[in-house]
Amino acid sequence: MLSIWERNELIHYDHIIIGSGIVGLTTAYYVKKKNPSKSVLVLERGLLPTGASTKNAGFACMGSLTEILDDLKIASEEEVLELFRLRKKGLERLQSILGKEKIGYQTNGSYELIFKNEIAALEKIDYCNQLLRKEIKQDAFRLNNSKIQEFGFNGVCAMVENLCEGEIDTGLMMKNLIQLVSSMGVEIKTGCEVLSFNEHSNQVEIICNNPLLNNELILKSNKLFICTNAFAKKLLPQANVTPGRGQVLITKPIPDLKFKGIFHFEEGYYYFREYKGCILFGGGRNIDKQTEETTEFALNQAIQQSLIEKLQTIILPNQAFEIDLQWTGIMAFGPTKKPIIEPYSDKVFVGVRMGGMGVAIGSEVGFSLAEMSS
Repeated sequence: MLSIWERNELIHYDHIIIGSGIVGLTTAYYVKKKNPSKSVLVLERGLLPTGASTKNAGFACMGSLTEILDDLKIASEEEVLELFRLRKKGLERLQSILGKEKIGYQTNGSYELIFKNEIAALEKIDYCNQLLRKEIKQDAFRLNNSKIQEFGFNGVCAMVENLCEGEIDTGLMMKNLIQLVSSMGVEIKTGCEVLSFNEHSNQVEIICNNPLLNNELILKSNKLFICTNAFAKKLLPQANVTPGRGQVLITKPIPDLKFKGIFHFEEGYYYFREYKGCILFGGGRNIDKQTEETTEFALNQAIQQSLIEKLQTIILPNQAFEIDLQWTGIMAFGPTKKPIIEPYSDKVFVGVRMGGMGVAIGSEVGFSLAEMSS
């Protein structure tokens, strides 16, 4: 039930974007930049962005040595380079939109912990450097074992420094991105769950849940962008997207913490960083993948306990710490790491399945969607 005022002025937009994460907001930014006189609306089912954009570890991640070697087992050199290129362009684009200060970009070092069973990977450092020199003019990796003792890690046989990676402040970045697109005239409606959409000859109808009035609200748009990542199958049942929940925790501040920077181990399945004197630690999905293929936000106690045990035995051996917060984010994966960026029709465009790389590639995906729809 609509009033005449609502029907005339509040339900039709030139462009509607579903999802207010990095992909959705950068899509809105570029669509509005290209079409300043057009109306642009972003719909978000939660009061805060739902998924992984505000629940990640804030890695400006290009890929660790063992992750790239693992990718090469199932992908060609050119496909691995294409993914590296996409990450590089995405991070450069994010910085060009907001600037380093507004995303809290820092380079305090990036390292991969190598354990006994992974020593053979060190023989591939030169090979990977040579491969990646096709995209960058320097070595990506170098051995830096001197830092192991300095940082106080236990059970680590070697450490590979990654010269391409940095870190960002996810909350600062998202806050500034929201403020930027809002200042351009983009509307953002939160708490609006999209149930489905219908295409017609001249427009797209977007059916939203309207719980207060116990009915549905239909919005209308000339073009629709679906940027819901792991939740894409709800609107696109045929989409080849598998959700992957990520478990994360952060400690309370640790006095005299010995390291800064970002760290990976076990092919990138575990990752941790220093953040304001605390350790932010996430991962472990590989020990219970089937359970973690879900869109439910819940703690997996087995994985959370694995994170705590690795803090105790590897990262902070013989050092007391307290857990401050524990949370989860929902990522999206597929048969390859290549994201889905494609037209669903001449009015509907899809940018989903970030492969756990949304911080790195999200802005480039948003740019591509805006270009595709022009």
